[in-house]
Amino acid sequence: MLNIVLFGPPGAGKGTQSQKLIQRYGLVHLSTGDLLRSQIAQGTELGLTAKKLMDAGELVPDEVVIGMIESQLAGNKNAGGFIFDGFPRTIPQAEALDALMQRYDTGINCMIALEVTEDELVKRLLERGKTSGRPDDQNEELIRRRVVEYNTKTAQVASYYAEQEKFHSVYGIGDIEDIFGQLCGLIDRHQPATVTDGSKAADEVKA
Repeated sequence: MLNIVLFGPPGAGKGTQSQKLIQRYGLVHLSTGDLLRSQIAQGTELGLTAKKLMDAGELVPDEVVIGMIESQLAGNKNAGGFIFDGFPRTIPQAEALDALMQRYDTGINCMIALEVTEDELVKRLLERGKTSGRPDDQNEELIRRRVVEYNTKTAQVASYYAEQEKFHSVYGIGDIEDIFGQLCGLIDRHQPATVTDGSKAADEVKA
């Protein structure tokens, strides 16, 4: 099983690259924001707990988020792996995720951060704001605050995975396919060559 933590500030192209990686490696996309909304919509016990806390203006505790992730691991045992979108954001979350993955006899293979200059991010998001309708994509001051927040949080988690020799960064400015190629090159170094491509692995099984 291949498990990737993919980080990138707003506007880095993380969404585009995530979809390409999901298709290539047969991964399940895990976004904690999407999980929260889904669990709340389904009225699950975890979702109801999260909604109660959110309605009270409180942060959803790590154990609730980890519980939602575990439900996805349990429900997707035949997946090629998972791509974690913007999670973990703190060292305690990373430690909790490692403990959870160990219970499922797997682990995080690598963490990759897309690096893009602040000025380029501002440029991209202001352009995106013309069509996205999101107010936080139309205010340069807010955009710069989001970038600072991302950099502050990511630095902590990057150090955690760097100690495990799992952290990598990729320059996120340039041709989309070139960046994707760099990502795949790094990912392939963290797994057996026989499963570097989901389609190739499937062909080998059929043969």
